[in-house]
Amino acid sequence: MQLRYNYRAYPKPGQRIALARIFGCARVVWNDALAVQRPVKESNKRLGNPRQRLRHGPYQAVPKNQQLGKELVTEAKKTDERYWLSDCPAPVLQQILRDLDKAWTAHEDSKQGKRPGPFVQPPRMKSKKDNRQAARFTANSRFKVLPGRGVRLPKVGDLELTWTRDLPSAPSSVTVIKDASGRYFVSFVVDTDPGEEILPPLDNDQGIDLGLTHFAILADGSRVRSPRFLRRAETKLKREQRRLSRKTKGSKNREKQRLKVARAHAQVADTRRDFHHQLSTKLIRENQAITVETLSVRALARGLHSKSVHDAGWSQFLAILEYKATRYGRTFTKVERDFPSSQLCSTCGHRDGPKPLHLRTWTCQEPTCGTTHDRDWNAAKNIQYEGRRIRRARQTAQPTPEPGARDRRRSR
Repeated sequence: MQLRYNYRAYPKPGQRIALARIFGCARVVWNDALAVQRPVKESNKRLGNPRQRLRHGPYQAVPKNQQLGKELVTEAKKTDERYWLSDCPAPVLQQILRDLDKAWTAHEDSKQGKRPGPFVQPPRMKSKKDNRQAARFTANSRFKVLPGRGVRLPKVGDLELTWTRDLPSAPSSVTVIKDASGRYFVSFVVDTDPGEEILPPLDNDQGIDLGLTHFAILADGSRVRSPRFLRRAETKLKREQRRLSRKTKGSKNREKQRLKVARAHAQVADTRRDFHHQLSTKLIRENQAITVETLSVRALARGLHSKSVHDAGWSQFLAILEYKATRYGRTFTKVERDFPSSQLCSTCGHRDGPKPLHLRTWTCQEPTCGTTHDRDWNAAKNIQYEGRRIRRARQTAQPTPEPGARDRRRSR
């Protein structure tokens, strides 16, 4: 299992200049390669009609990474326009070309329906004013981890890190990231053995219903109040944004104020992420199986409560919960989006039909039941029951091997 370990970095002034050069070189190579590939792909797209191919000729070959690396990196370093590409390690520029190839592949797979999820747009040009600048150093760039101190990078030197935890194994790559607020981070990709971190098995499971007033309502009746980090920081954000709008564009004061706005937003994002990590770790440690509902956050964010939906960060929380379940040997189950968790009675299973959002409590209309339910708690219990049913169905569908079958296969 691959994991990413992030550390805060504190480069010296000379190292910041070196990193800015590396970011710029990587950005220029990306843009040059995209400028070569995009016209060819657009021309081939127009030749989708056989009549167009007869008129304008066959498809053109899209330049590959090896050809692009020779033209845009090796040969470009010898010219007067791109001689400064030598300030960047060659493996970083080669990795940029591989990343561009992956971006095109993701776009094509999404266009053809081979890639699940929302549609992936084609890669775009990078700008030095982008909120995030990054450069990846692969193993052949010969970086060196200095335990307890930092990391030694080519063309940069010894980069000081806040070493909060040890790496479980040797990293396969190192990515240096500069965010919009001017902070630097170093991200290591390491391979871990999932069997070493599996938690002791438990007997209980949990169903989770996500909401806005309460961030999570659990099947055992407990509730997690929504922190609303963005709403709490909204007054400060508005004040800093107004001050930014009054600054002259291109001035140093505007850049200083832009950093203040970015830091305020980064603080909101960091506190939300920390809340998600703490809650997900607690759920993973206390439950063997966790069942959640599949949410269409993109559709919910178009409604009246769009700001609150984005403030909750449900997608990030579910992604963290899923990878932690895999890491620690827990079972993570998703219930289908069309499952009527708010319409079913968790006591008798009777379906009463859809209900308006303002109706928070309701009574089952089944004559033999008549149970009064809290809307969210009832939905959490229904999600828990549905998760149990899904897991039982999966176990039944998997055929159990006959005793001695593996030995017979080996003897053959």
